[in-house]
This record gives sequence, C-alpha cells and structure tokens, in this order.
Amino acid sequence: MTLPKDFITQTKAALGDRLWQILADGLAAEPPASIRTNPYKCADGEWEVGSSDGRVPWCADGYYLSARPNFTFDPMLHAGMYYVQEASSMFLDRVLRQYAADGPVRMLDMCAAPGGKSTVARAALPEGSLLVSNEPVRQRANILAENMQKFGHRDVIVTNNYPQDFAHSGIVFDIILADVPCSGEGMFRKDPAAIGEWSLQNVEKCWRLQREIVADAWRCLRPGGLFIYSTCTFNTKEDELNVMYMCEEIGAEVLNVDINDSWRITESAFTGFDKPVYRFIPGLTRGEGLFMAVMRKPENGHAENISQKTKKAKKERHQKRDNGVACTCMKWLRRPDDFNTAVNGNTITAIPRSWEPLYNIINKSLNVLSAGVTLGEMKGKDIIPAQALALSTSIDRSAFPNVELDYAQAVSYLRKEAVPLAEGTPCGHVLMTYKDIPLGFEKNIGNRANNLYPAEWKIKSTHTPEGNNEILNQVSRDRI
Repeated sequence: MTLPKDFITQTKAALGDRLWQILADGLAAEPPASIRTNPYKCADGEWEVGSSDGRVPWCADGYYLSARPNFTFDPMLHAGMYYVQEASSMFLDRVLRQYAADGPVRMLDMCAAPGGKSTVARAALPEGSLLVSNEPVRQRANILAENMQKFGHRDVIVTNNYPQDFAHSGIVFDIILADVPCSGEGMFRKDPAAIGEWSLQNVEKCWRLQREIVADAWRCLRPGGLFIYSTCTFNTKEDELNVMYMCEEIGAEVLNVDINDSWRITESAFTGFDKPVYRFIPGLTRGEGLFMAVMRKPENGHAENISQKTKKAKKERHQKRDNGVACTCMKWLRRPDDFNTAVNGNTITAIPRSWEPLYNIINKSLNVLSAGVTLGEMKGKDIIPAQALALSTSIDRSAFPNVELDYAQAVSYLRKEAVPLAEGTPCGHVLMTYKDIPLGFEKNIGNRANNLYPAEWKIKSTHTPEGNNEILNQVSRDRI
C-alpha cells in the first residue's frame, strides 16, 4: 500500500511518531472480518456464530470472524439475520445504550447509506422508538432501503433527502446521528480506491461540507437532545476542529462515553482540545478507522415546533380511517390492530399507529422510500405480497403456505431462478424459507411457480464457491 505523502505528513503530525507507526503497520495488515447479528431475528440461545473469533467488546451483538467467507452465498445474510459491518462502527451501540435507555425516542440518521449504523441504532434504541434513516444520494438510498427492509423492524422510515430538506421541514428529533461524508482515510485498508481519491483539497472540501450538514441537523434537534458526530477519517480538521466549532459556535456540550482501557480507543489528537472524543486506529483497535464525538444541545437551544402539524396529521388520520380505508392484507400481520394502512399509488403499507401522525408529516414534507411494513402491490384484483413483508418481523407466517428449501434451492431462489414446488403445494402466494427463516415469495400457478424475489436484489454471480459459506449455526428453534 502506497500512501499519499501529504497524508503521511499530516497524520504523523497529528498522532505522533508512535501512533503513526502503529497505524502504518495496521493499514498494511489484513483487515479483520466482523458481523453483527440481528437481535430481532437471531435471538441468543437459538443461533451461534460458528466461525466466531471473539465478541466485539463494545457491542453485544458484534462478532469477529476467524476468516472472511463469501458472504454473498449465505442465505442468512439475505434474510437479514446478520449484517456485515466493521467493528469500530458498532461503537454506536455503546453510545445509544448509555444515553438513550430511558424510554422511546425519535432518532434521525442523517447520512445513513448503506445502513450499518442505522441497523446498529435500531437494535439499540428502546422499544417504541422511531428511527428515520436518510440518505441524500438516490442510488445509495435505494441500497439503504433494501438493507433496512432486510433488517425487518417496523419502526423505521427510510427517506431520500438533503439535510437542508429536514431543516426546512420543522420536524424535531431527540437524537441525530451525522455520520458525515469525509475524506475516507479510515477506509484505506478496506477500499484501495479511497487512497487514490484522497487529497488535501478534498479534506478542505469535506470539513466545510460537514459543517453545513451539522448546521442543518442542529436545527432539527430538540433542546437537550443528543447529537452524535462521526467520520471514518483521522485528520483533526474533519474531527476535533469540527467538534470545537460545534462547542464554540452552537453551544454543544461534549459528553463522556463509558469505555474500557483494554479497547485501546484513543483520545483527542489536537493539542489544546481535551474534550472526550473517541478515535479508533487500525493496528491499535481491532477494526477500521473511526472518529466519534457525542454532544448535547443546550436546553435553551432553538428547534422548530411541529405541534400544530401533528394535530392536523391526527385529524387527517381519523378522517382517512372514517372513510373506511382498510385492506384484507392486514391479516398478513401478527398484530394488525397496531397498524393503519396507507395507500400510495398501488403500494399498500402498514403504518404503526403509534407514530402515524409523524409519518403523515414526513410523507408530505420529504421523499419517503419505505415506512413501517410494505404489505404489497395492487395488480388488478390481486395483491402481490411485498418482499419487505416476507422479511418483516411483523409477518404472520401462518397467513401463507410455507415451503422449506435446502441450501442449493435457497441460492437458486436468491438468484431469482424458478424453484419448482412439490406436488400438492397450494396455489397462490407461498412463503419460501431456509432453516425456517423467510427469504421471500413465489406464486404457485399450478404447472409452474413464479419467483417474486426482487430483480435488483438477486445474486448476480452464477458461480457457487465450494465449501460452507454459512456463518450461523442453528442451536434450537422452538416456535409457538
């Protein structure tokens, strides 16, 4: 690995000779592989990580792997049973469990694609919380929506908007994560292309953009709310200096996170700034480069007020219910009384009643890609059940015939190939499972079956590698 000379000079000046040498050696080493299991689908005692090389110490659901498998050919990845994520980014779990444990909150992940930190957040937030997961770039936002649907939690809204759109919306959040676009120094080991894209000019561009994002996000944070700022870079311009700016210009209070010295997370690298910040250095900590700071907005800080909008949304909700908007596909959910339906074009969505007023505001103010549980698509007199429903933890599996697949059939299904159904399988929509975990739907029309797996999600490779590519081992699975 040949690092840019300016990067070496700048980073060595910030970290000092000892930490610089550790970082240089770390960047030259093989990156560790790690995953985080989905606690809503992969409960303790039912599954184990067969190739585990130890737990990630700052995240109970995180595991290091002894080797990096070909994840693409593991059906459980596609089923949302786990998420492939480098370990340092899982530190968000530690932050939220310390500062968001008291009750339901409303959280915004401002720059969320591809979805790693959003899935961390959704797993760590208290029951009843709502996560709005946003990505400004449409192509990346589609990937975010896919990953959040695979995660399967109902209390998530995925949006495709710029930070200023949120600032203008008047919507207020209790917690905001700004994992801002950065110069990507912390990804050099995993993504060699990041080295070629790095320059001092790009660092300058990034820290200015980061402050613009922070300014917009700060307007959406309620007084007393929690602001989490993170980058995957090492330089102090994008890290400590931006935190200093937030303290001096907008009154942010930097908070301490409980950590263990054995984790070898380093502190501030900027002389004269001794607030608690958290830097992960490859070679020192077991993960990629990450910087994170946790801040509190002053109680007297300004935030928009949407109480009138919320009241109006509640009124609209009741009007819609009184008009008899309902759908027979609500029987596909385990607890249908928790939801109301929303129809956008031909798409039918189940929106949890607990946050439906806020959804109505967001749906009018912002570009929503997915929310709650997408139930299906109306096609003539038929309703095609959605892939998001198959992967949702809210699905009532008894509403569909279940067909269990072996490994080869599961991979074939995920390639969107036709998977023949056994004689006697009921006609209509059938839920395809692997190891009793839903993968998606087929429609049995008697003489053949149509694979309904989304074309944009399918495994594109026709090659199946030798050996076992599965990460999780089933211990026991007693269903009621």
